[in-house]
Amino acid sequence: MDIATVLPAIMAGLTEPLGLIVVSGVLGVVLVLLSILIFANRRPDPLDKLRDAARKGPTTDEAQTRLRTKNNAAEKLERYATFLEPQDAEEMSSARLKMMQAGYRSKTAVRTFHALQFALGMGLLVVGVLVSVINSATSEVSTTKMLLTVLVPAILGYYGPKYWLERRRQSRQEEITNGFPDALDLMLVCVEAGQSLDQSILRVSQETRAGYPALAEEFGIVGQEVKAGKDRVSVLKDMAERAGVNDVASFVTVLVQSATFGTSIADALRVYAAEMRDKRVMRAEEKANVLPTKLTLGTMLLTVPPLLIILIGPSVYGIYTSLNGG
Repeated sequence: MDIATVLPAIMAGLTEPLGLIVVSGVLGVVLVLLSILIFANRRPDPLDKLRDAARKGPTTDEAQTRLRTKNNAAEKLERYATFLEPQDAEEMSSARLKMMQAGYRSKTAVRTFHALQFALGMGLLVVGVLVSVINSATSEVSTTKMLLTVLVPAILGYYGPKYWLERRRQSRQEEITNGFPDALDLMLVCVEAGQSLDQSILRVSQETRAGYPALAEEFGIVGQEVKAGKDRVSVLKDMAERAGVNDVASFVTVLVQSATFGTSIADALRVYAAEMRDKRVMRAEEKANVLPTKLTLGTMLLTVPPLLIILIGPSVYGIYTSLNGG
């Protein structure tokens, strides 16, 4: 490919309306990146520093900074925190809850997620623009095809992390739901053997780690927080919120009511564990009853066409040969 022939084609493509749209999109991307860099390199206001120091307290923050391990990636993203994190407290709380329910408990999880989403969206947008410009320079490309070449990669890059997060969140909740009846049975055995509820939770965390790591992690966090001196009721409620599963929320309600009214925890666990086993059997029966309906379409697509070919094929061939004169 000769440069002398490609450059006039590119210049001719840029003079068309679609070329102007592509150029405007590229300039918009460049301006967004420049504004982010300018915003990141902006000098902080000394008055804001004084307000933050007075609000947080210098001695505690300095001690925590010395004890905390340095993370270069987190420090780099810290400059873009106002751009990458929701500024509304309610939106930020909802985003952190979704990240925790997906298994990402880092303090910078929300910031990293939005940074990845922005980088993939903008990167694939630039790639789509370059591909569309090269295609328009080498051959005639329709407006619809060029727009699809530019927009589809950007949309996939922007919504891909959201889809991944939602799928990971659903799979984690499904794992917790499937392993919860077995964990309750083991906890009931531990309580009836004479262990306290806190020791039973730690034991369940150790025993279920191989089969259900997400559930074991939740029980481990509960045990460590109770060891640290946090109130058990608030710890259990935090576990129900992190898990996002109705069975865990009901289990927490049972334990809180048992502690409030002074009833036996073993009896409450026995009744609730039996109920969870029945619910698991019902879920399995529901999936088994839905399975024939799901297999009907596949059976028709894979069985009926070959059967028709075998039964009707010879007759159709005979009719064809007779109409053509033998």
